[in-house]
Amino acid sequence: MMRNSTLTLTYFILGAYLHVGSLRYFYFMITAMVYITIIISNTSLIVVICMNRSLHEPMYLFLCSLFVNELYGSTGLFPFLLVQILSDVHTVSTSLCFLQIFCLYTYASVEFCNLAVMSYDRYLAICCPLQYNSRMTSSKVFIFIILLWLYSFVKFLITLSLNIRLTLCGNIINSLYCRNYLVVKLACSDTEVNNIYGLFGVVHSILVPLLPILFSYTKILKVCFSGSKQTRQKAVSTCTPQLVSLLNFSFGCCFEILQSRFDMSGVPTVLRIILSLYFVVLQPLLNPVMYGMQMSKMRSACRQLLCHKMLSVDKDGL
Repeated sequence: MMRNSTLTLTYFILGAYLHVGSLRYFYFMITAMVYITIIISNTSLIVVICMNRSLHEPMYLFLCSLFVNELYGSTGLFPFLLVQILSDVHTVSTSLCFLQIFCLYTYASVEFCNLAVMSYDRYLAICCPLQYNSRMTSSKVFIFIILLWLYSFVKFLITLSLNIRLTLCGNIINSLYCRNYLVVKLACSDTEVNNIYGLFGVVHSILVPLLPILFSYTKILKVCFSGSKQTRQKAVSTCTPQLVSLLNFSFGCCFEILQSRFDMSGVPTVLRIILSLYFVVLQPLLNPVMYGMQMSKMRSACRQLLCHKMLSVDKDGL
């Protein structure tokens, strides 16, 4: 382990990579395929929403923000993973490490905040349908989207500034990628402020979005139990993808926090690797499938766009 200060520490060593020999090319191909699938699926739905005027509604604009965030978080991880899989020495520069921490943590915060705003939007649509258009205007939608991104970026810029000032006495991170808490644990200077603000950041990233989510779905459930069959069907069709997405991402974040904070040496290495990648791999894969397949309006728009492109190709061929 290196003994150095943050002024001369130029790189970190990632200690969680397995020596897989020639299998590295197989893992590289699998990882590349997953990344390409994420890019194509999320980008396709962003294009569908942007090009189809019938989807320029609050729910779909929030979905567009969600898909952009999936691309942002995936790009913060996958190119890095692809390089590391093919490398013999698993190192990362300090500047790139801090940049990756910022990307992945802001991704998680934006995801939770986006899901919270979407749940509030569904609450207004189902519980206050007559007031929906006046309370969820286009200007309010864009304000919500700007605020949730700005809130997450500012919050983790403060975290990053606190981490950069630390004096580090080691450079080995037992992980596949850079994690905030594992870097803080390498410090030999006082980390009390970092720990307090880190706890504050976790509370604000998870509990603050959780409050409007719980409020919204509690109100929606009350309406479902007391409302008509049509109301229940509407609630189920629009809320099911959001609930599945929320639960999936919450589990992924719990795995991430547990691995960072507690000793997981008793867990098999392969399982630890899967759990550490869960929150930033499965979510970008699952969301396009959930929202693209479950929402009839989205499916219809995808079919229309596809048919239009096929007709255009046929005309060009003729």
